Amino acid sequence: MQRYDVIIIGAGPCGLAVGVEAAKAGLSHLILEKGSVTESIRRYPKRMRFFSTAENIEIGGLPFPISDVKANRTEALQYYRKVAGYYELNFRLFTEVAQVEKQGDLFCVITTTNESFYARKVVIATGYFDFPRHLGIEGETLPHVSHYYDEPFQYSFSKVAIIGGANSAVEAALELYRHDVEVTVVHRGEDFRPTVKYWLIPDVKNRVKEGRIKTRFNSLVQRIEPKKVHLQNLQTGEAETLEADFVLVLTGYVPDAALLRRCGIDLVEPSLVPVYDPVTFESNVSGLYLCGTVVAGIHTEKVFIENGRDHAAAIIDHIAGRAVRKVKELIDRI
Repeated sequence: MQRYDVIIIGAGPCGLAVGVEAAKAGLSHLILEKGSVTESIRRYPKRMRFFSTAENIEIGGLPFPISDVKANRTEALQYYRKVAGYYELNFRLFTEVAQVEKQGDLFCVITTTNESFYARKVVIATGYFDFPRHLGIEGETLPHVSHYYDEPFQYSFSKVAIIGGANSAVEAALELYRHDVEVTVVHRGEDFRPTVKYWLIPDVKNRVKEGRIKTRFNSLVQRIEPKKVHLQNLQTGEAETLEADFVLVLTGYVPDAALLRRCGIDLVEPSLVPVYDPVTFESNVSGLYLCGTVVAGIHTEKVFIENGRDHAAAIIDHIAGRAVRKVKELIDRI
């Protein structure tokens, strides 16, 4: 039975950062990932650009050269793959974890195919992209409804209703409009979210002003039918029916709370924020750590690559018995 110093669950940028720190510290490690390396980035919209500049999403001290001011999806996929190769990270890809059990001084990590892997310490860095924030309404699971958007071409010359008012919704609306799609954005707020990338705001508001992108603010979706979306205005109470060939529910994502609970981690309701030490990132289960967005519960906008990557150094410092670096800065960023 092979025993690792640390098993890392999740091969996103934050999980890779933990692997890098473990490799640098001379700790044996294994990264378990249910998809490919940086699976969530691979599933991003194909023309997506990051909000942060390249130096803020670097890991392992390796520079991230890019061709423009902001890195795009393809550049990020290439960069993180190169980092993983440079540090010779140890992967078991397309391997989904079902639960983690503590057995004496060891952890047993059990996969959905009943394989078992053993380690002294475990780090959960699963992110959140696999679990969309559902509306809980009738028709949400119909074939023409999706919680993900990748590219515009399948929607050309059709009518699309986008539910949401944050980055994903705005980026999709702009790209769809530019590919001959009749777009209507439905959002419960009075306007687009203030967290939308600053360079997108003038663009989308000008398109709305021109009538190229339609909006229904202060509106809730009541139910979805084939070719129809039923709305209610929160201010007037009036009902409206939109024609829509496709519906994109781009309302964000949440961590896998069920997996965390199966691993013995306590969650605070209703935020689903896990119980953990903000200095070492150790959970209420001794020896089981949390890294990246998974620490934020439903408030996924508070932790991203730029600050989540720093969790890795603190975790490995604690595992290796070293003084935790940058304690104050880490606490301030959470």
